[in-house]
Order: sequence, then structure tokens, then C-alpha cells
Amino acid sequence: MDFATELLSSRRVRTQCAVMGVYEQSPLSGASATLDEALKGRLSRIIKQGDFTGRLGDTLLLPDLEGPIERVLLVGMGTRTTRSGRSYRRAVQAAAQALLKCSATDALMTLACDDYADIDVYYRARYTAEILLQSHYRIPNLKSARPPKAPALTHLRVLAATPADRAPMQRGLQHGAGIAAGAGLSKDLANLPANVCTPTYLGQIAKGLAKTHRRIRTRVLAQPELKRLKMGSFLSVTRGSAEPARLIVVEYRGGKPGAAPIALVGKGVTFDTGGISLKDPGAMDEMKFDMTGAASVLGTLKALAVVNAPINAVAIIAACENMPGSRATKPGDIVTSMAGLTIEVLNTDAEGRLILCDALTYSRRFKPAVVIDVATLTGACVIALGAHRSGLMSNDDALADDLLAAGQRASDPCWRMPLGEEYQEQLKSNFADLANIGGREAGAVTAACFLWKFVDGLKWAHLDIAGSAWVGGANKGSTGRPVALLVDYLLSRA
Repeated sequence: MDFATELLSSRRVRTQCAVMGVYEQSPLSGASATLDEALKGRLSRIIKQGDFTGRLGDTLLLPDLEGPIERVLLVGMGTRTTRSGRSYRRAVQAAAQALLKCSATDALMTLACDDYADIDVYYRARYTAEILLQSHYRIPNLKSARPPKAPALTHLRVLAATPADRAPMQRGLQHGAGIAAGAGLSKDLANLPANVCTPTYLGQIAKGLAKTHRRIRTRVLAQPELKRLKMGSFLSVTRGSAEPARLIVVEYRGGKPGAAPIALVGKGVTFDTGGISLKDPGAMDEMKFDMTGAASVLGTLKALAVVNAPINAVAIIAACENMPGSRATKPGDIVTSMAGLTIEVLNTDAEGRLILCDALTYSRRFKPAVVIDVATLTGACVIALGAHRSGLMSNDDALADDLLAAGQRASDPCWRMPLGEEYQEQLKSNFADLANIGGREAGAVTAACFLWKFVDGLKWAHLDIAGSAWVGGANKGSTGRPVALLVDYLLSRA
């Protein structure tokens, strides 16, 4: 989709569909009033008659209008006293869904013209592009029936209230389009079945990014190389599977040569049976989503490449399957990590931390400014936070604050949870340096504490996205989170 900005002062408006905001119990003003003049007061009459009240999220399409404005889509904005970033996003989402049902190929959006105290024009434009494009997302088509027709809308103009607004709004549109592209890749990978999206397939997609974007370089390490690197913890997870493991390294070089990168470490378990500690069969099909951490960091680098972000970043993805089998790791086995620490595997379904610890150790060779790992790590985090917020643990207060702020700005929120030496007590083992689980209590925290053992000297944060990465039920599918959070954080650093 093409995006552009246009000044509110433009009187000769021509569009197939004008998207206009209407507030409850409030006369038309600003851009809506200007367009109402061009329509000879028709919108005011509709509102006065009570045919559209402006309740937040309501829409009404007025087709077959005479003149240069062929259609008008009225969008309810709620009351002026309750304006917020959240209400703005909800209004844009309602508009996006209505536009999907419309045959217009060109639309003019006026919603960003209004004043919101907690959301500047950059973010209004960014949300608009991101939401519009994400509304066009379709799950990869593996059905035998013909795929549904693509949405008609291909060009969107966003009205700016002043000339000074145009530059930040255009930048917001570009960044929103980049985030949507990255989230789309993340969703595609997570939504594919595990017999398609294997560790090898993830490596192929990563190599494809390097072919498409000149600032991206990709390297895929096979199992013999992982053995030479002494990644015994990582390789212990994949022992029961016929699918070979891969360590996928994707560098984005958009910043100054030699500048320390931000390292993003993604959990890429393309299917998780639990191994010998087999999961219950109910909803086990959703364990194809256990590689969403990997999908999100790949999506984040794609977004950086699309917007040409001036920063260096590297994604490190530990990709494998966790399967039962005659060679599979057994509860009680002891494995040796790349860092040299020995681990007693008390539960083979606590595999994410076993692959991430070696990937975190590998990240040190890039001398990163910051390391952030992203993983669908614990069911305990789902119990603690539900689906609304990702869990955040960090050994650096400033980094945690930056990620919390990025999540708020991106409407992809997280919540900080504790780390502490007192929790490390639960990971003690009589037979190894540490155990891979710490019991039922504080399960999300002890999982992060396990990883904490491997990041000494690094500025590190852990995002547990087990609750936020996908939804189940009738709308089952990937959410694309936390691509928006990560991109916002990286852009703020850039």
C-alpha cells in the first residue's frame, strides 16, 4: 500500500473514500467540518438527525455521493473528554475493518488531524499505517479452495493539520509500514505448520532476507558446527528429533561501522512435544507457536531493513524440535553448556532455557551494547499476566525502563517482574552446577534466573511472550508481538 500526507488546508479534495471522525455530542470541527462544507452540510444533517452518534468504534459508510468525494466513512471517536492513544487506535481499527468491505482503492484519512495530549502526530500516522496494513494480513493459504480476494485499498493519504506536521507524519507512515511488514513475516512463520516451518526452513527464510535487503547478512550454523562450539545444552534438546538443529545468525548493519550492535536472541522451537516429559495432548497443536521468539526477531530485523534504521543489530536464533525418542534427553541427564556450566535436566519440557543459554553465550562474540532474548518460555507467565502483557525481567534498570516505555508507545505492553538471588536457590542441584527448573513457585521468574546465570557482564533483558504471542479459539493465530515493541525500542536508540 502507498502512503502519503496531505495538508488540511487543501480545499479541492478528491478521493474515492474520505474517512472522517465524529465525536459524541459534539459538532463537526477541523477536517470533518472542512469536508462537510465540500459536501454542502450533508454530514451535519445526518448527525443532527441522530443517524450516527459518534460512539467509539461505530462506523457508517455513505456511498454514491456526488462530486469529487465519492464516499464518506464516518468513524465514531467517542467523547472529546476521553480522547487517548487507546481510543485513537480503536477508531483506526474500526475504520480499517470497514475499509476492507469497501471497493475504494484510494482513501483519505482525517482522524490524525485531531489533537491528542498523549499521542503526537508521528505516532498517529504510525498507528494508522500499521493498523491498516495489519488488517490486510491473511494467514498463509494452505487450503485447496481459492484464496479470498485481496483488499481493494492500495493508496492512503493522511491529512496533516499544519505544514510542520507533514514530515513527522510521513516518517510515522514509513515506520508503521515497516513494523507491519516485520509483524507480517513473524505471523507467517508462526502460523505455518511445524512440518513446513522446520529449523531448516527458518534458516532459508533468514537467507532470503539477506538476498532482499542489502544491509542484512545471514549465516546458518549446522549441527557439526554447534558441536565444535560445545553447545551441549542446545543440542540436548534436539537429540530426539530427526530434524537437525540450526543456529541462525542474522546481522543488520545500518549504523556506524564497528558500533556495538543490539543482540536479539530468539527461541526457535519449531514444535515442542515436551520431549520425554510429554505434554498433555489438549491444544498441543499450538506448540507450533513455540518458535514465535525466533519469528519476532526475524520480523524485527526485516522492519529495520524496510525503514533503513541507522542502527546495528544482530538476531541469534536457536532453532530445533523437542521430540521424544530413543535418543532423547531423559529427566536426570546432565549436559554441559557452551559457557561450561553443567545442567541437570529435571524436566525436558523446560527446553527453551536450555537452547537460549547457549545462544546468549554465543552473542558475546558480537560485543553487544544490549542483549534481549525473546521466548515463549513459561506457562507460569501466562498465569501471571494473561494475554495482555509480555513478561519482562532485566539485570539493568535503565534497559527495563526503556523497554517498558517502548511497549507503552507501541501499544505492545510488557510488565516488569523481579529477579533476585533468593530465587536462584530454587535452581540448586546436588549433581550439577544448576537444575533447569525450580519448582512450581515463581516459575516465570526462576526461568529468567536460569538465563541470568549466563549473562554476567552483559546488559540483558528477557521477554517472556508465552501469553502474548498467539491467541487460540476461533481466531487462532499469531499476534505478531513483540515486533512493534522491539522496533520502537531500536528506533528510539537510533
